[in-house]
Amino acid sequence: MSRIGKKPIAIPSGVKVTIANGNMTVEGSKAKLVKHIPPEVDIAINGAEIIVNVPKDSKTSSAMQGLTRSLLAGMVEGVTNGFKKNLEIVGVGYRAKLVGNNLELALGFSHPVIYPIPQGAKITVTDTTKISIEGADKQIVGQVAATIRKFKKPEPYKGKGIRYAGEHITLKEGKSVG
Repeated sequence: MSRIGKKPIAIPSGVKVTIANGNMTVEGSKAKLVKHIPPEVDIAINGAEIIVNVPKDSKTSSAMQGLTRSLLAGMVEGVTNGFKKNLEIVGVGYRAKLVGNNLELALGFSHPVIYPIPQGAKITVTDTTKISIEGADKQIVGQVAATIRKFKKPEPYKGKGIRYAGEHITLKEGKSVG
């Protein structure tokens, strides 16, 4: 039995929710998001809240109920407030800049790393070492942040690389002579 799936999702004012053809559309001030609804769940809109039900009680449908409820809650949150991830670049000579619709990263390689910014994500660079990713879709924002971090993960000896803001890197001790 899914405990999260049973919780209703409150629909804030200014958000329009529609269900048609197996898809759920959530439209707000920031964006319009569409997700496919799994056939194992039923969605009902009662006034100002969304309720996710399961027609038959099985382990798969219970799991789908919780998943669907979490995705829909993320959609409602995204169209009202949006999501944001911050990255920091640590290392001498490491920097980032926006060039057109691309993010150009200098990460100590012989060439700059050029990352095309996907649709649905907005990237801003401040201070040449701080990258901010914003968007309405939680999955896109998280995937863009993870992809950028993957270009140069923080290494364990000096801590150089791209890390999430506030991420703690445990540094290893180097070789000792003696």
